[in-house]
Amino acid sequence: MTTTPQAVRRASPRTRRKATPAAPDPSAGLMPQREPVRLLNPDGTPLPARDDYPEPPADTLREMYRRMVVGRRFDVQATALTKQGRLAVYPSARGQEACQIGGVLALRDTDWVFPTYRESMALTARGIDPVEVLTLLRGDWHCGYDPAVTHTAPQCTPLATQCVHAAGLAYGESYQGRDTVALAFIGDGATSEGDFHEGINFAAVFKAPVVYLVQNNKYAISVPLSRQTAAPSLAYKGVGYGVPSEQVDGNDPVAVLAVLERAVAHARAGRGPYLIEAHTYRMEPHTNADDQTRYRDAEEVEAWRDRDPIARLEAYLRARGVLDDAAVAAIAAEAEEYAAALRRRMDAQPTVDPLSLFDHVYAEPTPQLVEQREMVRAELAADAEGDA
Repeated sequence: MTTTPQAVRRASPRTRRKATPAAPDPSAGLMPQREPVRLLNPDGTPLPARDDYPEPPADTLREMYRRMVVGRRFDVQATALTKQGRLAVYPSARGQEACQIGGVLALRDTDWVFPTYRESMALTARGIDPVEVLTLLRGDWHCGYDPAVTHTAPQCTPLATQCVHAAGLAYGESYQGRDTVALAFIGDGATSEGDFHEGINFAAVFKAPVVYLVQNNKYAISVPLSRQTAAPSLAYKGVGYGVPSEQVDGNDPVAVLAVLERAVAHARAGRGPYLIEAHTYRMEPHTNADDQTRYRDAEEVEAWRDRDPIARLEAYLRARGVLDDAAVAAIAAEAEEYAAALRRRMDAQPTVDPLSLFDHVYAEPTPQLVEQREMVRAELAADAEGDA
């Protein structure tokens, strides 16, 4: 076979076209791991150490255990107060202690927390007076504590509105050169709300130092996760906004704190927001007004008892020699005294001025409001004369 000069030219290395380099993966560094991060087995035995998520110090984990035990006792006591009529409503977080306490421990006191209505346990772990935490749920018109002093926003009842608030505050703090991170607690149902998407998109565009912690407890009241989203995991929702994301076993306290610490460090370094999905479960109904038997069976709830985050951490710390019987008993006694003090203080009825109903309704009271207030004032005066 004869080779023509033209064929030689086509085969020459000088004229051969160079391969086009592959375009960079736009999702690099954004994708969550396929399986939730886990550092402890459900029985508390450790899994192999990981370089990407180093284990927090032993004394930090011991403090986490203490706050989780006290937090659960507070939660149980608040549930009992609701049944006794001393609270109007109470959304329990029992079973979600690792997320509640981990979120607080990962922050500095100068950082901000944006809670939902279910974060009462997290607020008490942050050092806020438990009676002040329960003020709103008791039926008062204000949140009880001072947000500016505690760096904690009022508990948010509308779904996902705190996502926008957290993004705005975090951006404002960054704009003014302050070293502040905001953490927004949200539930799985909140990721279906527009405010979640608006908040995380704003935070991504302006690199606001905010961490979104989604506590995926499998139900938005009675709506299961399968009816909320077709995404393989809620953590993947961050990718579309250019936000790095991760998913974690929300009942593994060690993993939850390790993932949160990395996310907070990411935000604090000026690298923008971070999205975490914690897979967990609420053991109690949505609130005391909820009939959970209508949408989940007892077998499902019972299966999650074996994944108890407190028992899991206790077993691990005992095996490491960080906890013993005496320490566990002392923490349990502290939790009982905390609950007893809360009961005593909640027994005292607050002094309420009926005329305060008309305060802060309008900047300038309307004529109708003034008329109604005077009617109430007259009725109170008449009652006082009758009792004299």
